[in-house]
Amino acid sequence: MFLAKNLLCGIIKVVTDIDPSQFIPSDPPPTRRPLNFEQAHENDEEKQFRRVFHQLAGDDMEVSPNELMNILNKILSKHSGLKTDGFSIESCRSMVAVMDSDSTGKLGFHEFKYLWNNIKRWQGIYLSHDADGSGVICSRELPHAFKAAGFPLNDQLFKMIIRRYSDEHSDMDFDNFIGCLVRLDAMCRAFKTLDKDNSGSIELDVKEWLQLTMYS
Repeated sequence: MFLAKNLLCGIIKVVTDIDPSQFIPSDPPPTRRPLNFEQAHENDEEKQFRRVFHQLAGDDMEVSPNELMNILNKILSKHSGLKTDGFSIESCRSMVAVMDSDSTGKLGFHEFKYLWNNIKRWQGIYLSHDADGSGVICSRELPHAFKAAGFPLNDQLFKMIIRRYSDEHSDMDFDNFIGCLVRLDAMCRAFKTLDKDNSGSIELDVKEWLQLTMYS
C-alpha cells in the first residue's frame, strides 16, 4: 500500500503542471451504425478502403490483435527507412484495447480506419523528424516529434515516456513511437470525454480508474 501510494504521488507530481488544453488528440472514430446505412453513405474512397479492410480482416470484418500484428509487420517489411524490431503481440493487444470503443476485443471498420489514418500521419511525422536518417528518433528529436503530433510534453513526462518506450540510448524506434502515441492519444481522448466542464481535472472512483487503466 505504501509503495502504491508513493507511485501514484510520483505520477501525479509529474503531470500536475500539464495543461490538457494544449493536447490535441484525434477526433474519436464514429459510433458503429447498421452496415447497410454505412455503405449507402460512403464515398468512393471509403468504399475502396472497405474492400481492402475486408481482405485484411476476413468475413467477420473484425481485426484481432494477432491480425493487427501481422498486418502492421507485413507493411513494415516494405519500409526499409523505419528501424524497428516489429510490433509485438502485447503492443497490438494494447492498441486494440485503447481503440476498442465498443468493447468487442477487436477492431471494426471505423476503429481500424481511425487507427490506420493515425499511423500514416504519425509515420510522416516520424520520418520528417528523423533528421539524421538513422531510422530511429533520438531524445533530441523526440520533443519536436511529439509536439508535431499534437502532444507538447513537459520535461518530467517526457523523461517518463523515454524510460518506458525508448532503448538504453534514449532512441525510439518506429513501433514504440506508434505504440506510445496510440496510447497517449487514447488516454487524452478519454480525459477530454470525462472532463465534461473543461475544467482540466476529473474525479474517478476506484472502479472507473481500474476500467480506464487495466483495459488499455
